[in-house]
Amino acid sequence: MITRRRFTGVLAAGVATAGWASSAPPAGAAPLGATSLGVIKHVRAGELDMAYAEFGPADGPPVVLLHGWPYDAGSFVDVGPLLAEAGHRVVVPFLRGYGPTRFRSADTKRNGQQSAVALDVLALMDALGIDRAVLAGFDWGARTVGVLAALWPRRCRAVVPVSGYLITDVEANREPLAPAAELGWWYQYYFATERGVLGYRRDVREFNRLIWRTASPSWDFDAATYDRTAASFDNPDHVDVVIHNYRWRLGLAPGEPRYDRYERRLATRPVITVPAITVGSDFDGAAADGAGYRDRFTGPYEHRVFAGVGHNVPQEAPELFARAVLDAGRL
Repeated sequence: MITRRRFTGVLAAGVATAGWASSAPPAGAAPLGATSLGVIKHVRAGELDMAYAEFGPADGPPVVLLHGWPYDAGSFVDVGPLLAEAGHRVVVPFLRGYGPTRFRSADTKRNGQQSAVALDVLALMDALGIDRAVLAGFDWGARTVGVLAALWPRRCRAVVPVSGYLITDVEANREPLAPAAELGWWYQYYFATERGVLGYRRDVREFNRLIWRTASPSWDFDAATYDRTAASFDNPDHVDVVIHNYRWRLGLAPGEPRYDRYERRLATRPVITVPAITVGSDFDGAAADGAGYRDRFTGPYEHRVFAGVGHNVPQEAPELFARAVLDAGRL
């Protein structure tokens, strides 16, 4: 494990000379294990009033960090300060359906398809005056990073997607996996039923606590850590967005026609040309080596495996994740 002192020492020695970080970290950095994202800000981002946390100087090289399900911006509670200490402007939004983020209109479909989420992030970047950024994320966040890199590469200085290439092709997703592999996706089939919708809506916190435990069996998170994130599931649109996401991915719920042109392009499995560092963890099982998606990344590229780390990579291994983000910006 990289210690905090060693991590900041490495940054001071190497990152500033690479032309990406603006300065070495300040002395007296707070220890890992933060319990707050600080002041949560809001901005009008497309069809959302998007909530986000922000770290570091406003004129620093931008980094946008994207969470997945069933997590929230708190997954980056330690990563954000680490990157800020190196001089970066770090933006960590709550995705649609999570935390304080809200749809601006009651008439907007509570859509969870991949291109809708990616366009939210583009709208956020536009609203905050961010032309290009290093984008990093896991689960839904990794998929969104991939979509942005594939369709809008000019907006991406580099990317760090955990689990690699997660862009969804709905037609290809109709093909069954081996029985043992299907077992791991049990919740998708549960969500495909009305019983599953009722069950998730009725007991969302305990449901997601189970996912945390099964997706990260070696992570000894405490009740307070989980409860801070679980508050995000009280968002009034959370269940609708989550259910639509998983049903859409299985071809069981329609997307919206306004996104069809993006989805047609994504269905071709476009390559990602921007610099990338992909991350595999124990959650990925046999796919952790990244071999299955190596051909989808045609620009400067590295793959890293974080052994002993589960699904919530940035919260379980913040120093390693932050290191990957910084290194990606220098590829």
